[in-house]
Amino acid sequence: MDLLTPPPDLYGRPRADGFMRWITAIGDRYTPALGSPLLRRNPRRPFSRPTPPLQLVVAERRQLAVDVVELRLADPSGGPLPGWQPGAHLRLALPSGRERHYSLSGDPADRTTYRIAVRRLPAGGGGSVEVHDALHPGTRITARRPRNGFAFCAEPTVLLLAGGIGITPLLPMAREAQRHGLDWRLVHVGRSADTLPYTDELRALDPRRVVLRTDDEHGGVPTGAELLAHAPRGAAVYCCGPAPMLSAVQHALDESPAASLHFERFGAAPVTDGEPFTVRLGTDGPALDVPADRSALDVLREARPGLAYSCHQGFCGTCEVRVLAGRPEHRDRRLTPEQRAAGALLPCVSRAAEGETLVLDLQ
Repeated sequence: MDLLTPPPDLYGRPRADGFMRWITAIGDRYTPALGSPLLRRNPRRPFSRPTPPLQLVVAERRQLAVDVVELRLADPSGGPLPGWQPGAHLRLALPSGRERHYSLSGDPADRTTYRIAVRRLPAGGGGSVEVHDALHPGTRITARRPRNGFAFCAEPTVLLLAGGIGITPLLPMAREAQRHGLDWRLVHVGRSADTLPYTDELRALDPRRVVLRTDDEHGGVPTGAELLAHAPRGAAVYCCGPAPMLSAVQHALDESPAASLHFERFGAAPVTDGEPFTVRLGTDGPALDVPADRSALDVLREARPGLAYSCHQGFCGTCEVRVLAGRPEHRDRRLTPEQRAAGALLPCVSRAAEGETLVLDLQ
């Protein structure tokens, strides 16, 4: 029997089995149809609904360091909170309507409260000031479930580098590393000793593995090479801190004994490959020039201070606006192709080609 001759049926007869021919014909037509938009989901299953926000209450508040307060947030009914992993953050909806992300600094094994620490930044966008001034024990607040864009992979050898309030996502990582018996080191840097939160907790984990380094005692800000000198050979580095610190560590990584770098920024990354373009507020509104080294969000907020924003990094979606005309260059990590095609844009990171004008649905 050759390849062109049908095999016998299940009973040995020299013709194709009728049932199998019927199944094959159905499969040839049904399988391609699965890719059509109407058949990409099971029609018997209900459409998924957005996860409702968490309702939380400020259970405790304490001063950790100069201009740093810690909040413990609990379920008002006393129930357990959704689980999380080291590196996760909580998206809070503040009483004013602002939304801000804060790293969880507690122990993932504790399901009774979420713990965050916030440094007051008077020259910031107002979120930290509101946390300090408005969130007191008994205050009700809503939040999105914890999300993690800075996951801890628990490599055998780890160096944790924290700049100031950047200790918040790294403290749970240190606790996890200690729990699993990893070879870990942690370096916490800041202006002075009274600005460093959680020093007692860090020393309690293992004082031999923790280095507290302050600018006033060491003659200034550490270099990237100085920080990475604490890395054992082949170590995975986790870094959270201000932009100059991250940049210094990135530039010194290749000459260090470390093998990899994971990092989380306090805010937006500097624009290094942008081109100047223009945004227009509505079809007949003013045109605003966006320089090559600034984000469209920064320029828009000068004209519309009330424009909502949060992460500055293109993953939360708070600053989303709609493009009425023009061709944007999407650089976010959130919008789907369908959302982009419908005109959605995150101006905190996305841009346009040189000379392009984006008309936005903003008045």
